[in-house]
Amino acid sequence: MRFKFLLLSLLAIQGCKSPDIQEAEIYTTSEQAQWQRSPVQVQRQTDVDADIIVSDTEEQVIDGFGGCFNELGWDALSLLSEGQRDTVLNALFGPDGVHFTFCRLPVGANDYARDWYSYNETPGDFEMKNFSIERDKGGVIPYIKAALAINPNLKLWASPWSPPVWMKATKHYATAPGEHNDFREGNEVAGDHLIQEPEYLTAYVLYLSKFIDAYRQNGIDVSLLYFQNEPYTKHQWPNCSWLPKSMANFIGKYLGPVFSEKHPNVDLWFGTFNCNKMADLACVMEDTDAAQYIRGIGLQWEGKDIVADVHQKYPDMKLMQTENECGGGTFDWGAAEHTFDLLNTYLNGGVNSYMYWNMVLQDDGASSWGWRQNAMIRIDSQTKQVIYTPEFYVMKHLSHFVKKGARRLNVSKGDNVLAFKNPDGQVVILCANKDTEERNIRIACKGHVANVKLAPKTFNTITL
Repeated sequence: MRFKFLLLSLLAIQGCKSPDIQEAEIYTTSEQAQWQRSPVQVQRQTDVDADIIVSDTEEQVIDGFGGCFNELGWDALSLLSEGQRDTVLNALFGPDGVHFTFCRLPVGANDYARDWYSYNETPGDFEMKNFSIERDKGGVIPYIKAALAINPNLKLWASPWSPPVWMKATKHYATAPGEHNDFREGNEVAGDHLIQEPEYLTAYVLYLSKFIDAYRQNGIDVSLLYFQNEPYTKHQWPNCSWLPKSMANFIGKYLGPVFSEKHPNVDLWFGTFNCNKMADLACVMEDTDAAQYIRGIGLQWEGKDIVADVHQKYPDMKLMQTENECGGGTFDWGAAEHTFDLLNTYLNGGVNSYMYWNMVLQDDGASSWGWRQNAMIRIDSQTKQVIYTPEFYVMKHLSHFVKKGARRLNVSKGDNVLAFKNPDGQVVILCANKDTEERNIRIACKGHVANVKLAPKTFNTITL
């Protein structure tokens, strides 16, 4: 049986300038050996028959890469000694590691919380007198602060999975029944799950506003907000369904006006949109009231089907891939290959930023609602062994090299290729080889050619 493998090759070519022959280093990762270095030559040469040709055409700006701060991730890190934990955090956020610069946090519980909670479960408290983020001080907040201690310039964005249950027509945090919740037939509601009456919509804006304020009071600035994660999802963990016209109404008449006055430094984005219906997206984006407040669009899961179309239709709108598809707790090479395919689709499709999901999990990666998922780093709860999975290296081969403010470069020839130009002029090329044998390829960039051997089942980075 043919064994598929993934090879990522990132070439950082400083302006592709003279001398005629330059010595570069190639970083190689396989399942057996990670981040190994060896020399490679880059020659000045034009009019060559190259396998990959990187053009001078610059596309979208890259704003950064990151993952999500979840309670179960902090619980996994808390199994480690302080020294081990610092090593893992530096591997994610430090300049010698993946160097994430743009990360996500939940507003209340998500599916990787320990259990369901919101910041105010007092029925009828429209003035949010009982609002509190105390729960987060035992998980999400120390996780974020540990990352900020390593990278103080880390940018943060947030989204809720579900409002407080008393604000929902379903009277439940979930959107579907399952073996890990008590959602029943009586909880089923068609259409919007958040009650669409003015007092509830106004109260929910206050809830989100208080979240921004409370985090700022705890030393954490959230600079970007989506008001709902996956409004099209039906699952047993926290979520909330919305109709497109209701989302437009909420942004345009409630959330936007308040945030523009009280939180002018917090950008409002539409999403996270887990749907491939362009008409639904247009219902929100082309609503006159809502559009004036929307600064970007977030896409995940089914959103990958329309990312290029969204970029073409709204070329001046920032785009984000908001959640890497999470897999099934395999932590294997196949998961890394799938993540590369997603990176390729979304970045070539026009997104400015890309988010991994769970950065760290323990054991089989199970959520509190029973779904086993992948992570970049896995911790054995018994032995305390730290395992850097293949997906850790996929993200490192990209995020370590591509800097904030880089521009994606158009690739005029070659499949499974991404290319970027950093602000300092450095060019970074990421390519995937899914064959089963070593390949010798020629990569042309600005009058230079790199002859590269792509070893089987490896990720590779070349830098000058």
